[in-house]
Amino acid sequence: MNLFPDFYNWNRIKIRYCDGSSFTGEVEEVDPTNNLHFRGARIFEAVIKDLLAKGMENAENAILSGCSAGGLAAILNCDRFKSMIPSGARVKCVPDAGYFIDAQDVSGTKYIENYYNKVVETHGSAKYLPESCISKYGAGLCFFPQYVVQDIDTPIFVVNAAYDSWQIRNILIPGAADPHGSWQNCRDDISNCTPDQLDAVQGFREEFIKALSGVEKSPSKGMFIDSCYIHCQTEMQESWFKTDAPQLANTTIAKAVGDWFYERKSFQEIDCAFPCNPTCGKPVLNVKAHPEI
Repeated sequence: MNLFPDFYNWNRIKIRYCDGSSFTGEVEEVDPTNNLHFRGARIFEAVIKDLLAKGMENAENAILSGCSAGGLAAILNCDRFKSMIPSGARVKCVPDAGYFIDAQDVSGTKYIENYYNKVVETHGSAKYLPESCISKYGAGLCFFPQYVVQDIDTPIFVVNAAYDSWQIRNILIPGAADPHGSWQNCRDDISNCTPDQLDAVQGFREEFIKALSGVEKSPSKGMFIDSCYIHCQTEMQESWFKTDAPQLANTTIAKAVGDWFYERKSFQEIDCAFPCNPTCGKPVLNVKAHPEI
């Protein structure tokens, strides 16, 4: 076993998330009622320029990563990040739990689609979304990775749970879709779901897998999609690198990302086994894997 895994001696910089639009906001006007500034894109650019001046301009390798909204930021700003790094450097992006999908909630409404439309409108995000995507789907949908990922040229490796706990609780079962609380027990703990509710959760997984088509079709893109009920996995050694961490094709997330980044081996794996490795969070229980998956 290699005691010195990939990236062990890299410089790691964590950028505080403070804009609410995954660093895509670009509005000149300031809201006079609350003094809010919607300028996340400028924050991102200022941070990267500051880091370049402090030595990142000499980088030979660089990864833009992040968890949750930071993962979405890694996707939406991937090409912009690469354009700011000196040519000749190997630059790639590794979003973790940021592949939010456009799906109906349990009431049949697209709550998350309406929400993202408002985010893009409020923050003026269209300026920092690919025009090729906007011309096909409109700016609101291009905030979703499934619509924009095929328009991103920089290599991307998606780390995500097919049963992402945040997405199940906030996209599939948002509070607004359950006014009488009939889903509350299931939402709090997936092991409390009824058989019908588990079918809905399984349906969400199927929608998630379909949304990955833009990743699967690109040889420069990779993915590690496990069956854990968890949100974010790259920031903890327990799920990133340890011997009992989640594995697909006998490979940990750390090894899969390292092989892909250094171009030793491509990696596009989707798990359909139940239950998942218990170290990565509460597994999905009593859910049948559909035979076509």
